[in-house]
Amino acid sequence: MAPLLTWFGDDFTGSAAVMEVLAFAGLESVLFSDIPSPALLERFKGAQAIGIASTARTHGPGWMQDNLPAPFEFLTSLGAPLLHYKVCSTFDSAPHSGNIGTAIEIGLKVTGAQAAPMITAAPQMRRYQAFGHLFAGTFDGVFRLDRHPVMARHPVTPMDEADLLRHLARQTALPSALIDLEALWADPAETLETALQAGARILSIDTMEQASETAAGRLLWENRDRLGLAVGSQGVEYALVRHWRDIGMIPPALPPQGAGKVAQIAAVSGSVSPITAEQIAWSAANGFGVIRFDAAHVIAQPAALEETIAQSITAALKVAETGASPLICSASGPDDPQVAAVRAALSGSSYSPEGANEMIGQALGRVLDGILRQTQIRRAVISGGDTSGHGMRALGLEAMQALAPTVPGASLCKAYGDTPHDGLEIALKGGQMGSADFFGWIREGGGAR
Repeated sequence: MAPLLTWFGDDFTGSAAVMEVLAFAGLESVLFSDIPSPALLERFKGAQAIGIASTARTHGPGWMQDNLPAPFEFLTSLGAPLLHYKVCSTFDSAPHSGNIGTAIEIGLKVTGAQAAPMITAAPQMRRYQAFGHLFAGTFDGVFRLDRHPVMARHPVTPMDEADLLRHLARQTALPSALIDLEALWADPAETLETALQAGARILSIDTMEQASETAAGRLLWENRDRLGLAVGSQGVEYALVRHWRDIGMIPPALPPQGAGKVAQIAAVSGSVSPITAEQIAWSAANGFGVIRFDAAHVIAQPAALEETIAQSITAALKVAETGASPLICSASGPDDPQVAAVRAALSGSSYSPEGANEMIGQALGRVLDGILRQTQIRRAVISGGDTSGHGMRALGLEAMQALAPTVPGASLCKAYGDTPHDGLEIALKGGQMGSADFFGWIREGGGAR
């Protein structure tokens, strides 16, 4: 039987967030780290939703042209009526990195869809879109994206435009149209037809609250035969689930449970978000031993990488011996002097920013691998969208299923792979996501609050 939905994520944390929405809605879902072998796919043959995670958000259009068609073709071959290209709920992208326009062009070609509906907002995560402009919440309130304290100063993909179609126009020449709140609150069918007749290939859809979200989900599902490529955050799944419940296609889900408390976890973080910085500060005061990974040093002196990884593992093992939970981080917020040191080191090195991010993510993954192999710790966190992708691959993990909820988009999962880490409980957290006590919440086993 064909799945209801397939998805391809441009980073690992976002890919896991899609799985979470579907799994906690009662749909068996699985996320793979690459195109699965027939044997691995058979292991999850009952899945109603199937996804593949990637690191596309850190790559340019050339990489996408080389690496996106094959997984798109595989997922399309599974027969689901919708393929979702998952992007960050803060639309992290630029012409040179994580180019969403290029991904849409490839996806339209592979699927043959007439146009790609785009739902980026997710009110459950305090992401809102009104008349084409995206807003995102933080600990300090809700901000238009170009005035957002994190995204406006993002080191790789700073957002200077909140109108998503204007932002996207820098990445693709595909014609586009907006289906706004007024259309959704009435009947968006006429607006959709007008846009398609005018040749629109990208359809940005507002969502602010339950009514607009439900209308967006209905629009996607009722037009799945010609709009078979969806683009956006897990807002796509939130909208679909609302509609599926409205029409009785899926029943109300039972409240998800926590996974139970453990004495220790291990965590690594490559995020420079101020939200992650608050989480690291909370952890340092609540049973975690914080260890700094000197990224600037290994960028300036690549020969020091192995020694730096080994030193981090040794320091983490000493923390674990005390009964505390080791947390290894490359920085604590955008104002950390280490961020400036990394930039200075990059200017005199052979690394590109993309290459440096990959090296740091892989190194932190190897640190986590070393900790887990030499302790009895069986629960972990990787913080940072890019870090999560590289870290998961360093652990040799090939598939994940959602286990227990935390904040939307950062659930505790169970991971699988042909390594000693098979069955590891792990949470992948984007830099801007989570409560101040997030690492402690994972130690407690997650679960609704």
